Amino acid sequence: MNKHVKLVRQFHDAVSCPQAEPGENRHLSDMDIVMREALLMADGSVVLKAIKAGDMVQILTGLVNLAYCALGAIAQQGSDVTEQSVSWRHDGFVVSLMRLLSDKINACSSGKVDDYSALYCLCSQLSRSFINADFDKAFQMVHESKMSESAKVPDLSDCLFE
Repeated sequence: MNKHVKLVRQFHDAVSCPQAEPGENRHLSDMDIVMREALLMADGSVVLKAIKAGDMVQILTGLVNLAYCALGAIAQQGSDVTEQSVSWRHDGFVVSLMRLLSDKINACSSGKVDDYSALYCLCSQLSRSFINADFDKAFQMVHESKMSESAKVPDLSDCLFE
């Protein structure tokens, strides 16, 4: 099982969020898909606003939260990440990045593990290649923040390689 899915499952257990047993591969209900899509759109909005502001730390934070949310849907189904290749090259235009993120978020309205996996893989890839950051470290820090009783958003500036 993907190490990040394990962390999300741990969080779901801690907050008593219902999720299928690993390997069960249960389908999401229509209302679960709608709720998950709303959460993804909110997280995607944060990423796009951070891109507009040019705030690399906030972009990273948004991408990790977006990935965490996508993994939440996968964990809820009792599934695992299906590794997806990411076909994105930095062309110098943020509009192409916006379209790519928006398309991947929109595709998740299918409720399929492959689409949530594609969004997760994109967030991971963009964190590494577009922002030049340690995605694993940032994900761990966000997870620890979610697991703590403090709702404080961690400062991920240490995760940037610059």
